Amino acid sequence: MIDIKITENILDLTDCFRLVSDPTCGGMASFIGTVRNHTKGKSVSRLEYECYASMAVKEIQKIADKAISLFSVKNIVVHHRTGILFPGEAAVIIVVSDGHRNAVFDACSFIIENIKKTVPIWKKEIFQDGEEWVSAHP
Repeated sequence: MIDIKITENILDLTDCFRLVSDPTCGGMASFIGTVRNHTKGKSVSRLEYECYASMAVKEIQKIADKAISLFSVKNIVVHHRTGILFPGEAAVIIVVSDGHRNAVFDACSFIIENIKKTVPIWKKEIFQDGEEWVSAHP
């Protein structure tokens, strides 16, 4: 099972855990990416995420399919926020379940690294003295 969501709504970790919950799986791993209050020595007031949603979902699907192929995991949830986020808020939640702990840890790591590399989600950091686009993808 793969569940992918791009939303402006607050992400719900409990919902993500519920979606991958499976009595045949003995392990779950998660990664939660949150907004930091600083970067490069500057205070971050907020982040603004923009996204080409239909393409982002397709790219995340490819990454999830590849994670299942590589690590033989059973269930994957990837939920990503767009819009305005403030320090402490979750920008992305990834939860993977399967029968083996190493596979779920490896799959989580693989998924977030590849999302950062290939998915068309762009982040603008807003500081008190300016703003900057970061993590631009081709």
